Amino acid sequence: MERAALDAYLADFLQVPDFRDYCPNGLQVEGRSEVRCIVTGVTASSALIEAALAEGADALLVHHGYFWRGEDGRITGMRRRRLGALLRHDLNLFAYHLPLDVHPEVGNNAQLGLRLELKPEGRFGEQDIGMHGVLAQALDLAGFTRRVEQETARAPLVIGDPGRRVRRVAWCTGGAQGLFEQAIALGVDAYISGEISEPTVHAARESGVAYIAAGHHATERYGVQALGEHLAQRFGLRHRFIDIDNPV
Repeated sequence: MERAALDAYLADFLQVPDFRDYCPNGLQVEGRSEVRCIVTGVTASSALIEAALAEGADALLVHHGYFWRGEDGRITGMRRRRLGALLRHDLNLFAYHLPLDVHPEVGNNAQLGLRLELKPEGRFGEQDIGMHGVLAQALDLAGFTRRVEQETARAPLVIGDPGRRVRRVAWCTGGAQGLFEQAIALGVDAYISGEISEPTVHAARESGVAYIAAGHHATERYGVQALGEHLAQRFGLRHRFIDIDNPV
């Protein structure tokens, strides 16, 4: 399909104009005009660009792209190497940050909740980025932690009593530890995010609400995969998700 048509479809499907974000969402680096093969991944690192080129991709679609607010805008060093590879090989780069977190079908939060068997009941936080819901059957924290580890393929950092009963859960993928107090106010038993900070530990201990830090990268692999599969099915594009491991 034509690059412009893909850009327009994604802007509408992900409701890009509705979001205030820290980076431009959509086509960030223009490449060839026709797109037959898409590679998806979490972050547009040099390793992912090289893997996409080896796959014969016409477009690379990621959650973490470039041109973040407040960063140094000079095209030197790492940025020059990344942009140079994209431009030299005529490879399109599409990136979607908050729109891909929030989408009710292919969003990172929706997809994580689906894998953890959480039934969504509502949203919270600025721009409704976080979700909260319930487990069909309550588990103790140790059992729920095992489910998180099984689905993300990594051991999370957990603050809380392993024997605590968990049924009501709030979650927001990535670096969303700042939403923890809002999650506590919802009356949940546990909160899941990708990262944790020093004050978060004390908040978990003092509130009694368990905190599960399951990894920024690990919790944000699912949305971009689901979006790539959606595009493949709708437009007959070839799609491959490539996971560049990141322990954070």
